[in-house]
Amino acid sequence: MNFGRHISGQFNVELESIRTHVLTMGGLVEQQLSFAMQALLKEDMELAKKVVRDDHKVNAMEVSIDEACTRIIAKRQPTAKDLRLIMAIIKTITDLERIGDVATSIAKVAMENPSTREHQFNVSLEPLCRQAVSMLHQVLDAFARMDVGAAAAVYKLDDRLDAEYEALVRQLMAYMMEDPKNIPHILQVMWSARAIERVGDRCQNICEYIIYFVKGKDVRHLGDQSIDDALR
Repeated sequence: MNFGRHISGQFNVELESIRTHVLTMGGLVEQQLSFAMQALLKEDMELAKKVVRDDHKVNAMEVSIDEACTRIIAKRQPTAKDLRLIMAIIKTITDLERIGDVATSIAKVAMENPSTREHQFNVSLEPLCRQAVSMLHQVLDAFARMDVGAAAAVYKLDDRLDAEYEALVRQLMAYMMEDPKNIPHILQVMWSARAIERVGDRCQNICEYIIYFVKGKDVRHLGDQSIDDALR
């Protein structure tokens, strides 16, 4: 990706290196989230343990990229679009790290090894899980290409994720009323569902950072209409 011409060719190399590391981190986080959900749905203890073990890799990548951004600001004193890129990257890796934390938390729930009878409630998370992983994959693709159109499309997918989450909560509440003995485990499943729903919000944040970098417009907290306006 051409970020613009600079007097120092090394500056371009540094910017591209940082962006590449962000995409590597994003790929790892996507894998962590996918593995955590598989572990929960399939009651795969070993896969859940792997997710927990690998969380430190996500954390280390966030620190490394953050330090690289700090160095480039101090050394190159970027302005205009270059500075927007650096700021977008710093914010993006924060959201990616938090999605990684969600994956670790879900993996820990899977490691508690619920009974086969209770597993039916975990399975009810599957449609929500699939949508969250898909949304993360698509926003990372949009980031790789800095595609504002793709970012806007991903941003609007969160409405579907929210609707799926609300439907699941209603279903789980009905299960609790049918048999109060299931309440402890269902509450745990509801917590997992809420964490997965938050992945959609993190993906929306990344969409906003892409638009900020490309268009120079801050569309945070302004909703779908402002996203559409920013693309005009």
